Amino acid sequence: MKNQAILEQFYSSFQKGDAEGMSACYHDSVTFTDPAFGRLAGKEVGAMWSMLLSRKESKLQIEYSGISATEKSGEAHWIATYNYGPQKRPVVNNVRSKFKFRDGKIIEQDDDFDLWTWSRQALGPVGFLLGWTPFLRKQIQSMARKALSEHMNIQSS
Repeated sequence: MKNQAILEQFYSSFQKGDAEGMSACYHDSVTFTDPAFGRLAGKEVGAMWSMLLSRKESKLQIEYSGISATEKSGEAHWIATYNYGPQKRPVVNNVRSKFKFRDGKIIEQDDDFDLWTWSRQALGPVGFLLGWTPFLRKQIQSMARKALSEHMNIQSS
């Protein structure tokens, strides 16, 4: 099935650190949501992957499995292992992705993971104490969006 191949291409590109290959799988009107960034749309989605993959010091490793797709929807499971932040804290992020397709491309991606688990690993004691709170979720999203905006500004210069 064609949508299965799109997801295979997407995750294979992800594993290789190829943000352009990932972006090629997206419809121009794509939307993306996850606990760290909130909701992104259009060019923001590809720019997010470009930003994340450009962080070579993170030593990102991607494993994926459970890819399945129908004519309209799909899903996958992936695990990202990397070092986060100035302290280079080790993170293992276990993610479930759901997809919708239009015109042979991904039109919607919804990634879900436990933000408290992530924050305990990535932020240390602060994440352990506050990672479950709406306050810290907003702070994480704000920092992620700011970094994305800065990345997009640099890319357009």
